[in-house]
Amino acid sequence: QVQLVESGGGSVQAGGSLKLSCAASGYTDSSNCMGWFRQAPGKEREGVAAIYTGGGTTYYADSVKGRFTIAQDNAKNTVYLQMNSLKPEDTAMYYCAAVFVCVPGELRTMVAGILMPSYWGQGTQVTVSS
Repeated sequence: QVQLVESGGGSVQAGGSLKLSCAASGYTDSSNCMGWFRQAPGKEREGVAAIYTGGGTTYYADSVKGRFTIAQDNAKNTVYLQMNSLKPEDTAMYYCAAVFVCVPGELRTMVAGILMPSYWGQGTQVTVSS
């Protein structure tokens, strides 16, 4: 049974940083697309960043490019999202998601919401105050 468990959310002032973690279990494939999505109250869910675990290729939404970094630790089956220079508009519930057996070219479609992940975590709240 595949499980994705997020942690690391919290409250921070604008300009601050947070690091989210997503621990994955219950699968054996090593070439997957793991991503972070977020949803603010009253808004649609949007893709933030994604990583191809088979080689480390990454893709970012324009809104977070240069501020957020997605990374992986394959030994721990964990994907991270380092968020710097946080803004109040980054406030949202953040979700980890996975597409198993994918290729790097699918990262863009995953973040764009075209390629829908099969597995989702329960979410972790990020609140940025001004």
